[in-house]
Amino acid sequence: MDVKTPVEGERLRPIWKSAGLHLTHRLDNGWLAVSPDFLRAYYTRPEIHPIDESCDNEHRLFEKLMETPDAPVSDAELAAIADTDAADNYRLLLGYRDHLLKHGSLEAGYLALFSPGAPRVPPVFIEQLVHLICSNMLAGEQDAFVARAAELFFREQKATTSDGQLMLADAEVVEMYSESGGMGGLGALLAEAGTPMREVTLDVMTEENAETYWARADQFNVALDFRFTQPAQDALARVIERWIRHFFQMRVRVQAMQSIADERWTWHIGLDAEATQILNGLYEGVAVEEQRLARMAALFRLEFLDQEALIPAMRGKHAYLGLATTADNLIRLKPQNLLTNLPLEQTRQ
Repeated sequence: MDVKTPVEGERLRPIWKSAGLHLTHRLDNGWLAVSPDFLRAYYTRPEIHPIDESCDNEHRLFEKLMETPDAPVSDAELAAIADTDAADNYRLLLGYRDHLLKHGSLEAGYLALFSPGAPRVPPVFIEQLVHLICSNMLAGEQDAFVARAAELFFREQKATTSDGQLMLADAEVVEMYSESGGMGGLGALLAEAGTPMREVTLDVMTEENAETYWARADQFNVALDFRFTQPAQDALARVIERWIRHFFQMRVRVQAMQSIADERWTWHIGLDAEATQILNGLYEGVAVEEQRLARMAALFRLEFLDQEALIPAMRGKHAYLGLATTADNLIRLKPQNLLTNLPLEQTRQ
């Protein structure tokens, strides 16, 4: 497939340098190429990169792939690697590589990961793909709330509820701070020694401090007030709209809401496993415990502006989206649900 001007040449500011947008470029349809540099980044992962003790065959394979990232690799080459764990890692990664190359772009490869016959892929690979796709989709974005809300697509969030508030913070960052007090290795040593740690509070994004997000985006250390009355839910609605349009060139309008009061309720999509179960119960008229209902963090109404793309039963109707916390107060949004569960005619999927 012919390629378009590289992303850097389009003067679009990538939000997260860690996404790796500089490793690839846009194709004519706006999706991202499975570029040699993108593949090389995977070959240098610690699970793949040879160490001094690695056998000569493993070193030769690594050098071959670094020189020609899409080079074919035979079963015999993998069998010749002395370390069977290393051989298995190569086998898994090369299956992923070949899947992406087969589909011609990172977006098409991502979408096909949720189809029958797709290769087994570690969750971290899927999260990295989503991170990169969001970086492409939102390049040049000016609204910091939209950028921060997009983090829910590829990073697990820890939810805190108190005094009627709902705060979301990056789960990995929260764990790091809880272990080290935000003081890195020194903090970990103090924790091991039983030294009381100072309490660390993450900055909560507000209209006044939102612009500071851009300089620290890769630190993932900005908390989000996720109450219905605050900008964050509307920001996530904008990300959902962009995500669907990016993949299906289909216009939708998403609006945050507090409840579903629709006698024509026909279709819903849980944005995570917990929300799926809650919405299924409500739709089927099954009593859902109040404690479980309280886990619903957000509801959205999805309006389809391109009706011809829908199955006939959904034309003129809305779909509803739900996002919930787990029993241990985590939000694990699954952006693939927005792509695989839409009520679209087969020709659009």
